[in-house]
Amino acid sequence: MMDSQTTPEETPSEITFAQVIEEAETEYQQIQNEMREISMLIRQSADEVENLSQRNAQISNRLRLMESNIDTMPREDIQEIYRNAQDTQSRLFMMRGQVEQLQGKQQYLERYANHLKHIIDSYYQRENVSESGLPTNPGANITAASSMMNIINAQEQERLHLSRQLHDGPAQSLTNLILQAEIVERLFDKDPSRARNELGTLKDAVNETFQKIREYIFQLRPMMLDDLGVIPTLKQYVQEFENTHENLACHLLVAGSERRLPAHIEVTLFRVIQSLLNNVADHAHATEVNINIELQRDRVSATITDNGDGFDVEEAIAEAPKQKHMGIISMQEQITMLHGEIAFDSEPGRGTTVSLWLPTE
Repeated sequence: MMDSQTTPEETPSEITFAQVIEEAETEYQQIQNEMREISMLIRQSADEVENLSQRNAQISNRLRLMESNIDTMPREDIQEIYRNAQDTQSRLFMMRGQVEQLQGKQQYLERYANHLKHIIDSYYQRENVSESGLPTNPGANITAASSMMNIINAQEQERLHLSRQLHDGPAQSLTNLILQAEIVERLFDKDPSRARNELGTLKDAVNETFQKIREYIFQLRPMMLDDLGVIPTLKQYVQEFENTHENLACHLLVAGSERRLPAHIEVTLFRVIQSLLNNVADHAHATEVNINIELQRDRVSATITDNGDGFDVEEAIAEAPKQKHMGIISMQEQITMLHGEIAFDSEPGRGTTVSLWLPTE
């Protein structure tokens, strides 16, 4: 019998749908404020691009003037003009990339804000026609909306990451290639022997940049995924992945009859495995990773195992909202929305095994 002075342990109250809507309204206002700040940054960056474009045009005129007097101009002056030209073009390219990134973020926030507004408006519309003032199944609406927002956010973060890689990698290389080509062009009349040497260096640089761009295109959307399907694409990807990461052996084993799967299943399977492999390369310190895929009549199964550091799965799930890439939560939601399952088995010091399956019918 409970003593009259003893109070039972209080249980935390459940979050109501109205509270979720209230939080959505607060976030919607925050997004509106952030969008106004981004619009201001876009205007400022666009003005800077305009100023740099004018400066670049002036330097181009100096370059043309230098060409006609290159025999009489001091070498230091020539180097200074080239240096200024390269700095201005690099700065201009960087600012244009910044404007594009800001515009991309602005578009993403607009879609996110519209999505939140749709949820908020739908709630109040249903409340007006419902005697109880509550949606028929608010929990399902919250879960679906949250899952979709997490997936959209993960996709946008991946695009932003790739955009930064392109800006810092091939984009800068292309700027240097343009300047090198101009130098070679001027040397052909003055010093053909040196021009040929510079041309060989330029050819190597072009080939290296081309290979990098091919890698980025493959990461963005492998064309063979649409043409040949997920299995040939994974075989190619695993081979290139192993070539890129020399100290990480990567093995792919496919069981069952190879065939084309529904397009959305192929894309999801490829993206999840791609993300898992990138995580292994970036964080696991592994020396070997094995991918086993089994094609059955009504489903496709995959197991990805590495011998890396491992991690605390519960802690990783708790930290997932802070991640800036396709993390555990996003993978789980994407697989679940396609009526599949994914499981993570890992502990610090004993590697990681990820098992998943997706229906194919």
